[in-house]
Order: sequence, then C-alpha cells, then structure tokens
Amino acid sequence: MTLWLRIFLVGLTLWAATVVVTAWTENSNLVPTVVLFGSFLVPVTFVVWAYGRDRSPRVTVEMMFKAFVVGGVLGVLGASLLESWLIRPSIVMYVLVGLIEEGVKLAALIFVTRHMKTRTTMDGVILGATVGFGFAAFESAGYAFNALFTAKGLSLSQLVETEVLRGILAPVGHGLWTAIAGGALFAARGRFTVPVVLTYLGVSLLHALWDSMTAIAIAITLVLTGRPWQFELLRIGRVPRVTAWQVHVFTVLNWAGLVTISLIALVWLWTTVRSGRRQREIVSQ
Repeated sequence: MTLWLRIFLVGLTLWAATVVVTAWTENSNLVPTVVLFGSFLVPVTFVVWAYGRDRSPRVTVEMMFKAFVVGGVLGVLGASLLESWLIRPSIVMYVLVGLIEEGVKLAALIFVTRHMKTRTTMDGVILGATVGFGFAAFESAGYAFNALFTAKGLSLSQLVETEVLRGILAPVGHGLWTAIAGGALFAARGRFTVPVVLTYLGVSLLHALWDSMTAIAIAITLVLTGRPWQFELLRIGRVPRVTAWQVHVFTVLNWAGLVTISLIALVWLWTTVRSGRRQREIVSQ
C-alpha cells in the first residue's frame, strides 16, 4: 500500500473515531481534534501524493512543508486582510474574491520559493498545489469551526457535514487552481510574462465561477422555471416559495456547473503537466 493511501486511511479512521467518541461523550474538548483532522486530512494526503510525482531533487520535504504551512497561512492572512478592505456586496464580489485569493496564493508561492535558482514547470505545479492545499486546509478549519455554532448551540453534525463536503471538493479547488498558476509561473522562470498574467486571470475566473455557482444556478432556475407570482414577489423585495421541481433543477444546474469548472481546470492542468514533461525531456537530451 502506498504512503499517501496509508496516511488517508489511518487519518480517516482516526477522524471517524474522534467524531463517534465526541458524539457519544459530548466532550467539547475533542472538537478541535475533529476540526483539525477533518480539515487537513485530504489536503495533506494530496500533498504526500504530489511529492511522489515528477518533482526535481530541489523540491525537498522541507520545502513542501514550508509551502504548505507558511504559504497556506500567508495566503489565508493576506486574503482575509484584502477581502475585509476591498470586498463589498456587489455583482463583481466573487470576481474580486477570485482575483484576491489566487493573487495571495501566487504571492505566497513566490515568497516560499524565492531562493530557488532553477525552476521547472513540474516543480511549479507541485509547489503551487502544495500552497493551494495549505490554504484550503486552514480555510476549511475556519469554515468547520463556524459551522459548529448554531442558534440552538453547538452542532457536531453541521461541523461533520461541512468537513465532508469540503474534503470531497478540495482536490478540485484551491490546490488545482494554484497548481496551474504555479506551473505557468515556473515555466516563465518566475517572471510575470503575458502567459503568466493570463493564467492568473483564468484561474481567478474559474475560482469566481466556482464561488458564484449557487447564485448562477438560482438565476438560471428562475429564468427556466420561474412563475409570474415569484417574479412579482422578488420585485417587491420578498423571497418567494420555491417548488419541488425548482429545487431539483437548481441542484442539477449547481452540480453540473461545479463539474464543468472542475473538468476545465483538470484539462488545463493536464496540458500544463504535459508541457512540463516535454520541457524536461528536451533539456535532458
């Protein structure tokens, strides 16, 4: 059994055991363990998996650890500061979130790799993914912690549901987007060329579409299935009751959108990785 799979299975077992014991004993002291295990399990597993890919000897365990922890924390802190200063409810809110979060993760990658003399596309992909997964782990811990608190008190079930959903979606989120941007940056030897800027804008757009997919799915559902009385209630500022059919249409549209965005990003990453491998073969000849 490979190392990354052992880490995932052992971590999943420990997380599940902690959830069961916490629910059984109602011991709130175990909640931080549930939050940390659930938030870090998938990101750490993917980083260990990435370490076994086509990295160069320059990408050491120490550098991967620094990219995950330092890069992830710097990214979360930078995003929090910039979003608190710049983000206001508006039609472009999600676009700004995408630009900010992809920008701070790229800046964090530049910071933790500033002493690297030689850069390859594959190293950029792996280190970019590591920074992205670090960002995702710390961000998920925050979401899980917030989900714990409800009007009726602490809710372990909501915490667990949040961690499961974010864990399932983690591989096609922050890590994937920053892997693409990191590959482009390292392919340009750390310079902000036109392809690097376009890649940054592209992954920021994917990020924005991902975050706004719920709103997009609601809008499309209303356009396709909306009733006159629903539009009238919306016009006067009231939230209309939705039908069971509209709930089904929304769910399909929302998940179809997320799957489409993920496929686009995966194909983009695949082309980046293929380009990096060709680059390495040419250099080695």
